Amino acid sequence: MIHLNWQDRQTLKKVKCVHTDANKYIVNRVLTPEKEYEVKNETEEFYFIIDNSGKVGGYYKDYFIEAK
Repeated sequence: MIHLNWQDRQTLKKVKCVHTDANKYIVNRVLTPEKEYEVKNETEEFYFIIDNSGKVGGYYKDYFIEAK
C-alpha cells in the first residue's frame, strides 16, 4: 500500500516536463512544460510525481527528462 503515503515519501529524483502533447489523455491541466517535478515513485513506464493539483499522479516518462 505504497500509495497511501506517497506525498510524504522521500523524493527519488527531479524531472523536468518537456511537453504536454498527449495522444490519449489531457495532461496540460496538471503538467507545465519547463517545470521541475519531484519523483516519488518510478516504474518502467511511469513517473509518479506531485503534479500541479498537489496530488500524486502517474505520467508516461515521455513527458519528462531528468533534471540536472
